[in-house]
Amino acid sequence: MIQKYLLLGCLLAPAFVSKAQVDTNIIKNIQNEAANHSQMEMLAQQLMDDIGPRLIGSPQLLKANDWLLKTYKSWGIDAHNEKYGTWPGWERGQTNIVMTAPRTDQLDGIQLAWSPETPKGKPVEGDVILLPMLKDSMALQAWLPMAKGKIVLIAQQQVSGRPESSWKEYALEADYKHYLEQKEKALNAWSDGLKAMGTNTNKIQTQLEAAGAAALVSSYWTGGWSSNRIFGTKTKKIPHVDVRMEDYQMLCRFVQRGITPRLQIATTSKHLGPMPAQNTLAEIKSKVNPEQYVMLSAHFDSWDGGTGATDNGTGSILMMEVMRILKKYYPNPKRSIIVGHWGSEEQGLNGSKAFAADHKDFLPKISVLFNQDNGTGRISKLSGLGFLDAYDYFRRWFGYLPEENRKAIETTFPGDPGGRGGSDYAAFIPYDVPAFFLLSNNWDYGMYTWHTTLDTYDKIVWEEMRRNAVTMATLVYLACEEPEVFSRRKAELPLEKGERMKWPQPQDANRTGQGY
Repeated sequence: MIQKYLLLGCLLAPAFVSKAQVDTNIIKNIQNEAANHSQMEMLAQQLMDDIGPRLIGSPQLLKANDWLLKTYKSWGIDAHNEKYGTWPGWERGQTNIVMTAPRTDQLDGIQLAWSPETPKGKPVEGDVILLPMLKDSMALQAWLPMAKGKIVLIAQQQVSGRPESSWKEYALEADYKHYLEQKEKALNAWSDGLKAMGTNTNKIQTQLEAAGAAALVSSYWTGGWSSNRIFGTKTKKIPHVDVRMEDYQMLCRFVQRGITPRLQIATTSKHLGPMPAQNTLAEIKSKVNPEQYVMLSAHFDSWDGGTGATDNGTGSILMMEVMRILKKYYPNPKRSIIVGHWGSEEQGLNGSKAFAADHKDFLPKISVLFNQDNGTGRISKLSGLGFLDAYDYFRRWFGYLPEENRKAIETTFPGDPGGRGGSDYAAFIPYDVPAFFLLSNNWDYGMYTWHTTLDTYDKIVWEEMRRNAVTMATLVYLACEEPEVFSRRKAELPLEKGERMKWPQPQDANRTGQGY
Protein backbone atom coordinates (compact mmCIF):
# COMPACT_ATOMS: atom_id res chain seq x y z
CA MET A 1 0.00 0.00 0.00
CA ILE A 2 1.27 3.48 -0.92
CA GLN A 3 -0.67 6.56 0.00
CA LYS A 4 -0.23 10.26 -0.77
CA TYR A 5 -0.86 12.02 2.52
CA LEU A 6 -2.94 15.18 2.67
CA LEU A 7 -2.49 18.19 4.91
CA LEU A 8 -4.56 17.56 8.00
CA GLY A 9 -6.24 19.52 10.74
CA CYS A 10 -7.62 18.19 14.02
CA LEU A 11 -11.34 17.44 14.37
CA LEU A 12 -12.81 17.52 17.85
CA ALA A 13 -16.56 16.92 17.98
CA PRO A 14 -18.61 18.96 20.43
CA ALA A 15 -21.63 17.55 22.20
CA PHE A 16 -24.70 17.35 19.96
CA VAL A 17 -27.92 15.52 19.29
CA SER A 18 -27.54 13.11 16.37
CA LYS A 19 -30.00 13.03 13.52
CA ALA A 20 -30.19 9.27 13.98
CA GLN A 21 -32.03 7.51 16.79
CA VAL A 22 -28.94 5.99 18.33
CA ASP A 23 -29.12 3.21 20.90
CA THR A 24 -26.28 4.00 23.29
CA ASN A 25 -26.58 0.56 24.88
CA ILE A 26 -25.67 -1.05 21.57
CA ILE A 27 -22.69 1.30 21.24
CA LYS A 28 -21.62 0.46 24.79
CA ASN A 29 -21.82 -3.27 24.10
CA ILE A 30 -19.96 -2.95 20.81
CA GLN A 31 -17.15 -0.93 22.35
CA ASN A 32 -16.85 -3.16 25.39
CA GLU A 33 -16.61 -6.28 23.22
CA ALA A 34 -13.97 -4.68 20.98
CA ALA A 35 -11.88 -3.40 23.87
CA ASN A 36 -12.14 -6.29 26.33
CA HIS A 37 -13.10 -9.47 24.46
CA SER A 38 -11.14 -9.26 21.24
CA GLN A 39 -10.58 -12.38 19.12
CA MET A 40 -8.07 -10.71 16.81
CA GLU A 41 -4.96 -12.30 18.31
CA MET A 42 -6.23 -15.80 17.60
CA LEU A 43 -7.43 -14.76 14.14
CA ALA A 44 -3.95 -13.41 13.42
CA GLN A 45 -2.28 -16.61 14.58
CA GLN A 46 -4.54 -18.70 12.38
CA LEU A 47 -3.97 -16.44 9.39
CA MET A 48 -0.29 -15.53 9.70
CA ASP A 49 1.17 -18.53 11.54
CA ASP A 50 -0.99 -21.35 10.19
CA ILE A 51 -1.42 -20.11 6.60
CA GLY A 52 1.34 -17.54 6.22
CA PRO A 53 1.83 -15.04 3.40
CA ARG A 54 -0.86 -14.68 0.75
CA LEU A 55 0.77 -13.92 -2.60
CA ILE A 56 -1.66 -13.65 -5.48
CA GLY A 57 -1.52 -16.87 -7.51
CA SER A 58 -0.33 -18.94 -4.56
CA PRO A 59 -2.14 -21.91 -3.00
CA GLN A 60 -1.77 -20.11 0.35
CA LEU A 61 -4.04 -17.26 -0.73
CA LEU A 62 -6.72 -19.71 -1.88
CA LYS A 63 -6.40 -21.56 1.41
CA ALA A 64 -6.80 -18.25 3.23
CA ASN A 65 -9.94 -17.42 1.22
CA ASP A 66 -11.46 -20.72 2.30
CA TRP A 67 -10.45 -20.02 5.92
CA LEU A 68 -12.37 -16.74 5.70
CA LEU A 69 -15.49 -18.60 4.57
CA LYS A 70 -15.21 -21.14 7.37
CA THR A 71 -14.63 -18.48 10.02
CA TYR A 72 -17.48 -16.23 8.91
CA LYS A 73 -19.89 -19.15 8.71
CA SER A 74 -18.90 -20.20 12.25
CA TRP A 75 -20.20 -16.79 13.34
CA GLY A 76 -23.45 -17.21 11.40
CA ILE A 77 -22.40 -14.75 8.69
CA ASP A 78 -22.98 -15.57 5.02
CA ALA A 79 -19.82 -15.47 2.90
CA HIS A 80 -18.68 -16.52 -0.54
CA ASN A 81 -15.67 -16.39 -2.86
CA GLU A 82 -16.07 -14.54 -6.13
CA LYS A 83 -13.66 -15.25 -8.97
CA TYR A 84 -12.76 -12.30 -11.21
CA GLY A 85 -9.87 -13.73 -13.24
CA THR A 86 -6.68 -15.74 -13.02
CA TRP A 87 -3.05 -15.10 -12.08
CA PRO A 88 0.15 -17.02 -12.85
CA GLY A 89 0.40 -19.59 -10.09
CA TRP A 90 3.57 -19.92 -8.05
CA GLU A 91 4.47 -21.60 -4.80
CA ARG A 92 7.56 -20.69 -2.80
CA GLY A 93 10.00 -23.40 -1.78
CA GLN A 94 13.41 -23.31 -0.14
CA THR A 95 16.27 -20.89 -0.76
CA ASN A 96 19.90 -21.67 0.03
CA ILE A 97 22.72 -19.25 -0.81
CA VAL A 98 26.31 -20.12 0.02
CA MET A 99 29.47 -18.18 -0.80
CA THR A 100 32.08 -20.82 -1.69
CA ALA A 101 35.00 -18.45 -2.43
CA PRO A 102 37.09 -16.66 -1.25
CA ARG A 103 35.78 -18.40 1.88
CA THR A 104 32.71 -20.38 2.81
CA ASP A 105 29.81 -18.39 4.24
CA GLN A 106 26.08 -19.00 4.51
CA LEU A 107 24.33 -15.90 3.19
CA ASP A 108 20.94 -14.64 4.31
CA GLY A 109 18.58 -14.38 1.35
CA ILE A 110 15.29 -15.35 -0.24
CA GLN A 111 14.09 -15.88 -3.79
CA LEU A 112 11.80 -13.25 -5.25
CA ALA A 113 8.19 -14.06 -6.07
CA TRP A 114 7.69 -15.99 -9.34
CA SER A 115 11.41 -16.77 -9.53
CA PRO A 116 12.19 -19.99 -11.40
CA GLU A 117 13.77 -22.73 -9.36
CA THR A 118 17.29 -23.89 -10.03
CA PRO A 119 17.32 -26.94 -12.35
CA LYS A 120 15.81 -29.85 -10.45
CA GLY A 121 16.32 -27.88 -7.26
CA LYS A 122 20.08 -28.41 -7.46
CA PRO A 123 22.53 -25.54 -6.92
CA VAL A 124 23.67 -23.16 -9.63
CA GLU A 125 27.27 -22.14 -8.99
CA GLY A 126 29.23 -19.37 -10.65
CA ASP A 127 31.56 -16.43 -10.38
CA VAL A 128 30.01 -13.20 -9.16
CA ILE A 129 30.25 -10.00 -11.19
CA LEU A 130 28.85 -6.54 -10.59
CA LEU A 131 26.64 -4.70 -13.06
CA PRO A 132 28.82 -1.76 -14.15
CA MET A 133 27.65 1.78 -14.72
CA LEU A 134 28.48 2.45 -18.39
CA LYS A 135 28.25 5.58 -20.49
CA ASP A 136 25.39 4.60 -22.80
CA SER A 137 23.17 1.80 -24.14
CA MET A 138 25.73 0.80 -26.77
CA ALA A 139 28.30 0.22 -24.05
CA LEU A 140 25.79 -1.88 -22.12
CA GLN A 141 25.05 -4.01 -25.19
CA ALA A 142 28.76 -4.54 -25.70
CA TRP A 143 29.18 -5.60 -22.06
CA LEU A 144 26.21 -7.95 -21.74
CA PRO A 145 27.98 -11.03 -23.21
CA MET A 146 30.33 -10.81 -20.20
CA ALA A 147 27.38 -11.89 -18.03
CA LYS A 148 27.05 -15.32 -19.65
CA GLY A 149 27.33 -18.03 -17.00
CA LYS A 150 27.88 -15.48 -14.25
CA ILE A 151 25.89 -14.56 -11.16
CA VAL A 152 25.24 -10.83 -11.48
CA LEU A 153 24.81 -8.27 -8.69
CA ILE A 154 22.16 -5.78 -9.87
CA ALA A 155 21.42 -3.51 -6.88
CA GLN A 156 22.75 -0.18 -5.71
CA GLN A 157 25.61 -0.18 -3.23
CA GLN A 158 24.94 1.58 0.06
CA VAL A 159 27.10 4.06 1.96
CA SER A 160 26.30 2.68 5.41
CA GLY A 161 24.19 -0.09 6.89
CA ARG A 162 23.09 2.16 9.74
CA PRO A 163 19.71 3.88 9.44
CA GLU A 164 19.81 7.61 8.85
CA SER A 165 18.24 8.12 12.28
CA SER A 166 21.27 6.46 13.87
CA TRP A 167 23.64 8.82 12.08
CA LYS A 168 21.54 11.81 13.07
CA GLU A 169 21.53 10.81 16.75
CA TYR A 170 25.15 9.81 17.25
CA ALA A 171 27.36 11.39 14.57
CA LEU A 172 29.06 14.77 14.75
CA GLU A 173 27.11 17.32 12.73
CA ALA A 174 29.77 17.53 10.02
CA ASP A 175 29.92 13.73 9.71
CA TYR A 176 26.15 13.47 9.51
CA LYS A 177 26.07 16.09 6.77
CA HIS A 178 28.84 14.26 4.89
CA TYR A 179 26.91 10.99 5.19
CA LEU A 180 23.78 12.59 3.69
CA GLU A 181 25.82 13.99 0.81
CA GLN A 182 27.42 10.63 0.11
CA LYS A 183 24.07 8.88 0.32
CA GLU A 184 22.49 11.25 -2.21
CA LYS A 185 25.53 10.99 -4.48
CA ALA A 186 25.35 7.18 -4.50
CA LEU A 187 21.63 7.18 -5.24
CA ASN A 188 21.99 9.66 -8.09
CA ALA A 189 24.95 7.77 -9.56
CA TRP A 190 22.91 4.57 -9.62
CA SER A 191 19.70 6.02 -11.07
CA ASP A 192 21.57 8.23 -13.56
CA GLY A 193 23.74 5.30 -14.58
CA LEU A 194 20.77 3.07 -15.37
CA LYS A 195 19.13 5.87 -17.30
CA ALA A 196 22.29 6.54 -19.32
CA MET A 197 22.43 2.85 -20.28
CA GLY A 198 18.83 2.97 -21.45
CA THR A 199 17.62 0.50 -18.86
CA ASN A 200 15.96 0.28 -15.44
CA THR A 201 15.67 -2.16 -12.54
CA ASN A 202 13.03 -4.25 -14.34
CA LYS A 203 14.46 -4.16 -17.85
CA ILE A 204 18.00 -5.10 -16.80
CA GLN A 205 16.68 -8.37 -15.39
CA THR A 206 15.34 -9.52 -18.76
CA GLN A 207 18.43 -8.20 -20.55
CA LEU A 208 20.75 -10.22 -18.33
CA GLU A 209 18.61 -13.33 -18.63
CA ALA A 210 18.72 -13.03 -22.43
CA ALA A 211 22.51 -12.62 -22.23
CA GLY A 212 22.82 -15.98 -20.47
CA ALA A 213 23.44 -14.97 -16.87
CA ALA A 214 23.26 -17.90 -14.47
CA ALA A 215 21.39 -16.03 -11.71
CA LEU A 216 20.66 -12.54 -10.41
CA VAL A 217 21.28 -11.19 -6.92
CA SER A 218 19.71 -7.99 -5.61
CA SER A 219 19.33 -6.30 -2.25
CA TYR A 220 16.42 -3.88 -1.84
CA TRP A 221 17.37 -2.33 1.48
CA THR A 222 14.75 -0.14 3.16
CA GLY A 223 17.24 1.95 5.12
CA GLY A 224 16.35 0.21 8.40
CA TRP A 225 18.21 -2.37 10.44
CA SER A 226 18.25 -5.70 8.53
CA SER A 227 15.12 -4.82 6.57
CA ASN A 228 14.75 -5.66 2.86
CA ARG A 229 11.73 -5.33 0.63
CA ILE A 230 10.70 -8.41 -1.31
CA PHE A 231 8.77 -8.07 -4.55
CA GLY A 232 8.72 -10.21 -7.70
CA THR A 233 11.23 -11.01 -10.42
CA LYS A 234 11.00 -10.36 -14.15
CA THR A 235 13.06 -13.42 -15.05
CA LYS A 236 11.46 -16.50 -16.60
CA LYS A 237 14.29 -19.06 -16.66
CA ILE A 238 16.99 -18.07 -14.17
CA PRO A 239 16.73 -17.73 -10.38
CA HIS A 240 16.64 -14.29 -8.78
CA VAL A 241 17.38 -13.90 -5.08
CA ASP A 242 17.52 -10.98 -2.67
CA VAL A 243 20.19 -11.03 0.05
CA ARG A 244 20.52 -9.01 3.21
CA MET A 245 22.23 -5.67 2.87
CA GLU A 246 25.65 -6.52 4.40
CA ASP A 247 25.97 -9.82 2.56
CA TYR A 248 25.39 -7.92 -0.67
CA GLN A 249 27.87 -5.16 0.21
CA MET A 250 30.50 -7.75 1.06
CA LEU A 251 30.15 -9.32 -2.39
CA CYS A 252 30.48 -5.89 -3.98
CA ARG A 253 33.60 -5.11 -1.96
CA PHE A 254 35.26 -8.35 -3.05
CA VAL A 255 34.59 -7.62 -6.71
CA GLN A 256 35.88 -4.06 -6.42
CA ARG A 257 39.10 -5.33 -4.84
CA GLY A 258 39.70 -7.69 -7.73
CA ILE A 259 38.68 -10.79 -5.74
CA THR A 260 36.13 -13.01 -7.49
CA PRO A 261 33.56 -14.45 -5.10
CA ARG A 262 31.64 -17.55 -6.06
CA LEU A 263 28.09 -18.34 -5.05
CA GLN A 264 26.12 -21.53 -4.88
CA ILE A 265 22.38 -20.82 -5.19
CA ALA A 266 19.72 -23.50 -4.79
CA THR A 267 16.01 -22.68 -4.95
CA THR A 268 12.91 -24.82 -5.10
CA SER A 269 9.61 -23.34 -6.24
CA LYS A 270 6.70 -24.36 -8.43
CA HIS A 271 5.06 -22.60 -11.34
CA LEU A 272 1.47 -23.84 -11.23
CA GLY A 273 -0.16 -22.39 -14.32
CA PRO A 274 -3.18 -20.06 -14.11
CA MET A 275 -4.68 -19.94 -10.62
CA PRO A 276 -8.03 -18.39 -9.60
CA ALA A 277 -7.93 -14.70 -8.70
CA GLN A 278 -10.81 -14.03 -6.34
CA ASN A 279 -12.32 -11.85 -3.64
CA THR A 280 -14.12 -13.00 -0.51
CA LEU A 281 -17.36 -11.22 0.42
CA ALA A 282 -19.30 -11.57 3.67
CA GLU A 283 -22.65 -9.99 4.52
CA ILE A 284 -25.01 -9.30 7.40
CA LYS A 285 -28.33 -8.73 5.64
CA SER A 286 -30.74 -6.05 6.82
CA LYS A 287 -34.45 -6.68 7.05
CA VAL A 288 -35.19 -2.94 7.10
CA ASN A 289 -33.20 -1.64 4.13
CA PRO A 290 -31.68 -4.78 2.58
CA GLU A 291 -30.67 -3.00 -0.64
CA GLN A 292 -28.71 -0.26 1.13
CA TYR A 293 -25.18 -1.12 2.26
CA VAL A 294 -22.43 0.01 4.57
CA MET A 295 -19.25 -1.54 3.25
CA LEU A 296 -16.00 -2.58 4.90
CA SER A 297 -12.90 -2.95 2.75
CA ALA A 298 -9.43 -4.47 3.20
CA HIS A 299 -7.10 -6.30 0.87
CA PHE A 300 -6.33 -9.88 1.80
CA ASP A 301 -3.33 -10.65 -0.40
CA SER A 302 0.24 -9.82 0.56
CA TRP A 303 3.80 -10.01 -0.63
CA ASP A 304 5.59 -12.97 0.84
CA GLY A 305 8.94 -11.90 2.26
CA GLY A 306 7.29 -12.03 5.69
CA THR A 307 3.78 -13.21 6.53
CA GLY A 308 1.88 -10.10 5.44
CA ALA A 309 1.08 -9.20 9.05
CA THR A 310 0.73 -5.41 8.83
CA ASP A 311 0.10 -5.29 5.08
CA ASN A 312 -2.63 -6.20 5.27
CA GLY A 313 -3.28 -8.96 7.74
CA THR A 314 -4.12 -6.35 10.36
CA GLY A 315 -6.70 -4.65 8.16
CA SER A 316 -8.20 -8.02 7.28
CA ILE A 317 -8.61 -9.31 10.83
CA LEU A 318 -9.88 -5.87 11.90
CA MET A 319 -12.75 -6.12 9.42
CA MET A 320 -13.43 -9.70 10.49
CA GLU A 321 -13.57 -8.61 14.14
CA VAL A 322 -15.95 -5.76 13.31
CA MET A 323 -18.28 -8.15 11.50
CA ARG A 324 -18.14 -10.61 14.40
CA ILE A 325 -18.99 -7.93 16.95
CA LEU A 326 -21.80 -6.42 14.90
CA LYS A 327 -23.34 -9.84 14.26
CA LYS A 328 -23.34 -10.42 18.03
CA TYR A 329 -24.68 -7.05 19.22
CA TYR A 330 -26.36 -5.61 16.11
CA PRO A 331 -27.74 -8.64 14.27
CA ASN A 332 -30.61 -6.71 12.67
CA PRO A 333 -28.93 -3.65 11.14
CA LYS A 334 -30.95 -0.91 9.47
CA ARG A 335 -28.70 -1.28 6.43
CA SER A 336 -26.97 -4.39 5.18
CA ILE A 337 -23.31 -4.64 6.15
CA ILE A 338 -20.91 -6.14 3.63
CA VAL A 339 -17.15 -6.65 3.75
CA GLY A 340 -14.82 -7.11 0.79
CA HIS A 341 -11.53 -8.95 1.27
CA TRP A 342 -9.77 -8.09 -1.96
CA GLY A 343 -7.22 -10.06 -3.98
CA SER A 344 -4.18 -8.68 -5.84
CA GLU A 345 -4.23 -5.21 -4.29
CA GLU A 346 -0.44 -5.30 -4.32
CA GLN A 347 -0.35 -5.54 -8.11
CA GLY A 348 -2.67 -2.58 -8.71
CA LEU A 349 -5.94 -2.82 -6.73
CA ASN A 350 -7.07 -5.59 -9.06
CA GLY A 351 -9.58 -7.32 -6.79
CA SER A 352 -11.45 -4.15 -5.82
CA LYS A 353 -11.28 -2.73 -9.36
CA ALA A 354 -12.76 -5.95 -10.72
CA PHE A 355 -15.55 -5.94 -8.12
CA ALA A 356 -16.44 -2.32 -8.92
CA ALA A 357 -16.40 -2.93 -12.68
CA ASP A 358 -18.44 -6.14 -12.39
CA HIS A 359 -21.03 -4.73 -9.99
CA LYS A 360 -21.82 -1.27 -11.33
CA ASP A 361 -25.49 -1.78 -10.43
CA PHE A 362 -24.49 -2.46 -6.82
CA LEU A 363 -22.30 0.62 -6.32
CA PRO A 364 -25.17 3.15 -5.98
CA LYS A 365 -26.52 1.00 -3.14
CA ILE A 366 -23.38 1.60 -1.03
CA SER A 367 -24.10 4.37 1.45
CA VAL A 368 -20.50 4.63 2.68
CA LEU A 369 -17.34 2.52 2.58
CA PHE A 370 -14.55 2.30 5.18
CA ASN A 371 -11.13 0.99 4.07
CA GLN A 372 -8.14 0.09 6.25
CA ASP A 373 -4.71 -0.89 4.99
CA ASN A 374 -1.53 0.51 6.46
CA GLY A 375 -0.12 -1.19 9.47
CA THR A 376 -0.89 -1.76 13.09
CA GLY A 377 -1.27 1.75 14.49
CA ARG A 378 -4.33 3.52 15.84
CA ILE A 379 -6.48 5.27 13.25
CA SER A 380 -5.01 8.76 13.08
CA LYS A 381 -5.84 10.41 9.73
CA LEU A 382 -8.97 10.85 7.64
CA SER A 383 -9.65 12.93 4.53
CA GLY A 384 -13.09 13.81 3.16
CA LEU A 385 -11.63 13.01 -0.30
CA GLY A 386 -13.74 15.68 -1.94
CA PHE A 387 -17.16 14.70 -0.57
CA LEU A 388 -18.66 18.02 0.42
CA ASP A 389 -20.80 16.87 3.35
CA ALA A 390 -18.37 14.35 4.86
CA TYR A 391 -17.53 16.70 7.74
CA ASP A 392 -21.12 16.72 8.98
CA TYR A 393 -21.28 12.93 9.25
CA PHE A 394 -17.90 12.36 10.83
CA ARG A 395 -18.34 15.29 13.23
CA ARG A 396 -21.45 13.63 14.61
CA TRP A 397 -20.14 10.07 14.51
CA PHE A 398 -16.83 10.87 16.20
CA GLY A 399 -18.79 12.22 19.16
CA TYR A 400 -19.63 8.62 20.12
CA LEU A 401 -16.02 7.47 20.18
CA PRO A 402 -13.94 7.28 23.35
CA GLU A 403 -12.04 10.51 23.82
CA GLU A 404 -8.61 8.96 23.22
CA ASN A 405 -9.81 7.50 19.91
CA ARG A 406 -11.43 10.72 18.76
CA LYS A 407 -8.54 12.99 19.68
CA ALA A 408 -6.09 10.73 17.83
CA ILE A 409 -7.77 11.35 14.47
CA GLU A 410 -6.66 14.35 12.41
CA THR A 411 -8.88 15.28 9.51
CA THR A 412 -9.05 17.25 6.28
CA PHE A 413 -12.42 18.36 4.94
CA PRO A 414 -13.58 18.41 2.28
CA GLY A 415 -10.20 17.20 0.97
CA ASP A 416 -9.78 15.85 -2.54
CA PRO A 417 -9.65 12.40 -4.15
CA GLY A 418 -6.00 12.80 -5.10
CA GLY A 419 -4.65 10.51 -7.81
CA ARG A 420 -5.63 6.90 -8.24
CA GLY A 421 -4.66 6.13 -4.68
CA GLY A 422 -2.67 3.38 -3.08
CA SER A 423 -5.41 1.26 -1.52
CA ASP A 424 -8.75 -0.24 -2.40
CA TYR A 425 -10.97 2.71 -1.48
CA ALA A 426 -9.62 4.30 -4.69
CA ALA A 427 -11.34 1.66 -6.84
CA PHE A 428 -14.73 3.01 -5.69
CA ILE A 429 -14.10 6.78 -5.79
CA PRO A 430 -14.43 6.99 -9.61
CA TYR A 431 -17.99 5.66 -9.27
CA ASP A 432 -18.90 8.41 -6.77
CA VAL A 433 -19.03 5.98 -3.84
CA PRO A 434 -18.20 7.77 -0.55
CA ALA A 435 -15.19 5.56 0.21
CA PHE A 436 -12.89 6.62 3.03
CA PHE A 437 -9.37 5.53 3.94
CA LEU A 438 -8.80 5.40 7.69
CA LEU A 439 -5.03 5.78 7.94
CA SER A 440 -3.07 4.38 10.86
CA ASN A 441 -0.34 5.83 13.01
CA ASN A 442 3.02 4.94 11.47
CA TRP A 443 4.80 2.55 13.88
CA ASP A 444 7.79 2.46 11.45
CA TYR A 445 5.53 0.94 8.80
CA GLY A 446 7.35 2.37 5.78
CA MET A 447 10.83 1.41 6.92
CA TYR A 448 10.35 -1.89 8.70
CA THR A 449 7.18 -3.75 7.71
CA TRP A 450 5.82 -2.45 4.38
CA HIS A 451 6.57 -5.30 1.93
CA THR A 452 9.57 -6.49 3.94
CA THR A 453 11.00 -9.68 5.38
CA LEU A 454 10.09 -8.27 8.82
CA ASP A 455 6.33 -8.00 8.25
CA THR A 456 5.43 -10.66 10.81
CA TYR A 457 3.04 -11.30 13.70
CA ASP A 458 5.38 -9.91 16.38
CA LYS A 459 5.11 -6.39 14.91
CA ILE A 460 1.36 -6.12 15.65
CA VAL A 461 0.44 -3.74 18.48
CA TRP A 462 -2.71 -5.20 19.99
CA GLU A 463 -3.62 -2.18 22.10
CA GLU A 464 -3.87 -0.13 18.91
CA MET A 465 -5.75 -2.85 17.07
CA ARG A 466 -8.41 -2.98 19.78
CA ARG A 467 -8.81 0.80 19.57
CA ASN A 468 -9.33 0.46 15.84
CA ALA A 469 -11.99 -2.19 16.34
CA VAL A 470 -13.81 0.17 18.72
CA THR A 471 -13.64 2.99 16.18
CA MET A 472 -14.57 0.96 13.12
CA ALA A 473 -17.45 -0.98 14.66
CA THR A 474 -18.90 2.24 16.09
CA LEU A 475 -18.70 4.03 12.74
CA VAL A 476 -20.40 1.15 10.93
CA TYR A 477 -23.22 1.03 13.46
CA LEU A 478 -23.79 4.80 13.21
CA ALA A 479 -23.63 4.74 9.39
CA CYS A 480 -26.30 2.04 9.39
CA GLU A 481 -28.51 4.12 11.68
CA GLU A 482 -28.39 7.30 9.55
CA PRO A 483 -31.90 8.18 8.33
CA GLU A 484 -30.63 8.83 4.79
CA VAL A 485 -27.78 7.41 2.75
CA PHE A 486 -24.45 9.24 2.83
CA SER A 487 -24.37 12.36 0.66
CA ARG A 488 -22.57 12.08 -2.68
CA ARG A 489 -22.26 15.85 -3.18
CA LYS A 490 -18.79 16.77 -4.39
CA ALA A 491 -16.72 19.78 -3.47
CA GLU A 492 -15.09 21.94 -6.12
CA LEU A 493 -11.65 20.41 -6.45
CA PRO A 494 -8.53 22.54 -6.01
CA LEU A 495 -6.16 23.72 -8.70
CA GLU A 496 -3.22 21.50 -9.53
CA LYS A 497 -0.48 22.97 -11.74
CA GLY A 498 -2.84 25.72 -12.84
CA GLU A 499 -5.68 23.38 -13.80
CA ARG A 500 -8.71 22.21 -11.88
CA MET A 501 -8.13 18.73 -10.44
CA LYS A 502 -10.34 16.11 -12.08
CA TRP A 503 -12.27 13.33 -10.40
CA PRO A 504 -10.58 9.94 -10.99
CA GLN A 505 -11.93 7.80 -13.82
CA PRO A 506 -12.74 4.06 -13.56
CA GLN A 507 -10.09 1.52 -14.47
CA ASP A 508 -10.57 -2.18 -15.06
CA ALA A 509 -8.43 -4.77 -13.33
CA ASN A 510 -5.58 -6.87 -14.61
CA ARG A 511 -7.47 -10.17 -14.69
CA THR A 512 -4.74 -12.45 -16.06
CA GLY A 513 -1.47 -11.24 -14.52
CA GLN A 514 -0.05 -10.73 -18.00
CA GLY A 515 2.21 -7.73 -18.39
CA TYR A 516 2.72 -7.30 -14.67
